[in-house]
Amino acid sequence: MSNNDNNVIVWVDIPVVDLLRAADFYNAVLDKEVDITELDEMTFATIGLSDGSGGCLYPDGDYVPCDSGPLVYFNVDGRLEEAVVECVKMGGEIVQDTHQIGDFGHRAVIKDSEGTRIALHSTTKS
Repeated sequence: MSNNDNNVIVWVDIPVVDLLRAADFYNAVLDKEVDITELDEMTFATIGLSDGSGGCLYPDGDYVPCDSGPLVYFNVDGRLEEAVVECVKMGGEIVQDTHQIGDFGHRAVIKDSEGTRIALHSTTKS
């Protein structure tokens, strides 16, 4: 399946300070394989590449995280509370704890190990 088949968002690039630390963080929190790839002279990590929409962690020595701008939601369906626990365990920070977002399910807003603000989403609270 192509990322374009059923998704409005087809890809997300996430800048990171420490690639291996960030890869470990996303692997634990999302419970998805994060693959480190070397292509030409660039090393990056891909998340969820084989299952439709995915993303890439890439090292950026000039990256400065901020608390505003677009908020990317990551699917942790059925394991939101577990993902929040993993976030803290892996060096992340809870910005907004788990809460309902109307008929759209539940989310927690966190900062990843690099200080980037993201949302974890589930159709159920647990």
